[in-house]
Amino acid sequence: MAIIITDECINCGACEPECPNTAIYEGADEWRYNDGTSLEGEVVLPDGKTVKAEEVQEPISDEIYYIAPDKCTECIGFHEEPQCAAVCPVDCCVPDEDRVETEDELLAKQQFMHPE
Repeated sequence: MAIIITDECINCGACEPECPNTAIYEGADEWRYNDGTSLEGEVVLPDGKTVKAEEVQEPISDEIYYIAPDKCTECIGFHEEPQCAAVCPVDCCVPDEDRVETEDELLAKQQFMHPE
């Protein structure tokens, strides 16, 4: 599963620097697939979608911090637990039950973004 940030977020920003995939963005900030990853040029994502890694993506939230689900691996391959949830003072970083992924899928996504 990807992690989502609920609307209980107080916009403290504690989560953002903890994400090893640079998947967390401040509300209204645009994002890119290549932010904090090894992705470049045109890439085919694990779900089969083709994107340009440098292309600007629309913010997922205009009001609170958000997580780009295509980049979230729940810290698999980096840490034993999602770091955003570990540092969140209001426990608003929770599993996204609409986006269920196995540990193997999350590890494959992590290795796709960080092959070295």
